[in-house]
Amino acid sequence: MPTAIAVTSRELVLPPPDGQTPSAVVLRPPEEQSLDDALAEVGALLEYQGYLVALYPAASPPPFIRRLHTVRSVLESDRMALCPLELPPLAVAVIARQLRQLSVSDFSPGVLACSARLLAHYVHAGALLGSVARLDRVPVSLTSHVKSWMPGAQFGVLAHPEPQLVKVGGGGALPGPAYATHMTVARGQLTSHGHGTAPRDDWVTGALAPSWGVGDVQEVPLPAASARWWGTPKLIEFAAAIPDLSVLYQLVASVRREECHWCGFELIGDRCAFCSCPVPRGDEIPALTQSAERPALTSR
Repeated sequence: MPTAIAVTSRELVLPPPDGQTPSAVVLRPPEEQSLDDALAEVGALLEYQGYLVALYPAASPPPFIRRLHTVRSVLESDRMALCPLELPPLAVAVIARQLRQLSVSDFSPGVLACSARLLAHYVHAGALLGSVARLDRVPVSLTSHVKSWMPGAQFGVLAHPEPQLVKVGGGGALPGPAYATHMTVARGQLTSHGHGTAPRDDWVTGALAPSWGVGDVQEVPLPAASARWWGTPKLIEFAAAIPDLSVLYQLVASVRREECHWCGFELIGDRCAFCSCPVPRGDEIPALTQSAERPALTSR
């Protein structure tokens, strides 16, 4: 059986790209499920699947994060990996879908869990916002704050991989990926302005996606946590990522593997996803080079 992938809301379970990609488990927050029920649910899942990789935005509410750690601790399970990602909610959903694709491959649970951080390097995540007045996760200049109070002002914001902000219609552009991607889009309470000679075009799908050369655009429901992450419900969130399973597999397979000296899981990168133990450096185990952690992708 493949390793189970879990997320923290139903909106983070994106439609599968094919009939072979398994779905994800939804772990409910404390206000929706008692601790006893959560323990029973995760315990049964581990008994059936063997291993569980739980992805969640690092900015999730603290009570929910504590619940995840409590469940893992009470079950005394070394087969449950908790993987927080410093990404907006929709990007976390995209990474979760990629892991679901890879979960049917021959990667071990440790490598699969560690690959979440690797694949995050190749996600371009951002949003079109109607206001940046309460945006605190991306640097915002005083000028942009002032402009956000102007009626009709809209901003294109890139949160990852490099934070950047442009005023829509102001001549600026958000840097896109240098490799083939598909874009996932989720609409909040914002009506996008047009761009250029097509005033009714959506800026995200009509201007940004073509400028980035994305191969396909898929619209999904907006994650419940997105408005809080971006500081406003008036947004259109987007994430461009690699869709091809063979490319994803190649990326993960190209990284040198280690064995965790604490729990014994196979891993890639600088720490174990199951026990969070770092890879020893220096004379014990040669450090991974940056190029090994982030293999280059340059072709479209």
